Amino acid sequence: MSSSREHAYTTERDKNPAVEPSHAEQARTLLHLCRQGMLSTHSVKRPGFPFGSLMPFALDAKGCPLFLISRLAMHTQNLAADPRASLFTAQDPGDGDSLGASRVTLVGTARPVPEEVLTGIRDIYLNRHQNARYWVDFKDFDFYELDVVDIYFVGGFGVMGWVDVPDFTKAVPDPLADAAAGIIRHMNADHTDALLILARAIKGIQAEEADMTAVDRLGFHVRLKTLKRIRNVRIGFPEEVRSAGACRTALIAMVEQAKKSN
Repeated sequence: MSSSREHAYTTERDKNPAVEPSHAEQARTLLHLCRQGMLSTHSVKRPGFPFGSLMPFALDAKGCPLFLISRLAMHTQNLAADPRASLFTAQDPGDGDSLGASRVTLVGTARPVPEEVLTGIRDIYLNRHQNARYWVDFKDFDFYELDVVDIYFVGGFGVMGWVDVPDFTKAVPDPLADAAAGIIRHMNADHTDALLILARAIKGIQAEEADMTAVDRLGFHVRLKTLKRIRNVRIGFPEEVRSAGACRTALIAMVEQAKKSN
């Protein structure tokens, strides 16, 4: 079971948030969307110190990160001496609020990929990083996999916790993951009035400005600017939506219902 603890929060939070995906699902979704992260290894040159490297990665079926790294690289030399490592990656904070963005740290052991599964791993990696085809066959490059032993997920201010590996392994990316950015752009560009209506009808908040900041199959997050403060709330969909089209239909129906209730 994931654990969490509260942190200080500079805006007023949603006291009764709608249900959302588990930390395990959110972590898998974030890793599905990200293409690179910070790989931390144990320094050979400076024993006891961590060594950070920018690292492109792909994911196998269990959600374990895959790396294509040169034997000449310092992080590869570090892994040869001590295979324990961690990979950190984070959501792009489109609004500049880095501390409000989701991020995840995977802790594990990085080892060369066995020869018998190399072909499948190669295909997975090149599907995600097509430019790597120019150096994938260089003799000094090898595939490594991070065998994950623990995961720490942060979903923004006050939302954090350790994720059990079995839960992470079973989780899948949210069905709206690839469409979410487009949905958010569209809502914030053309339908902030609808977000204000929903905030007033569902959350009882009279706001001056509204921005959708995240969306998934179960609901969405909205940042509301009132006369006194900024508030971050989550609004749930009446039922799961599993496509951009279904999301649009649900939002239209919710706004129509909200208008009738006012």
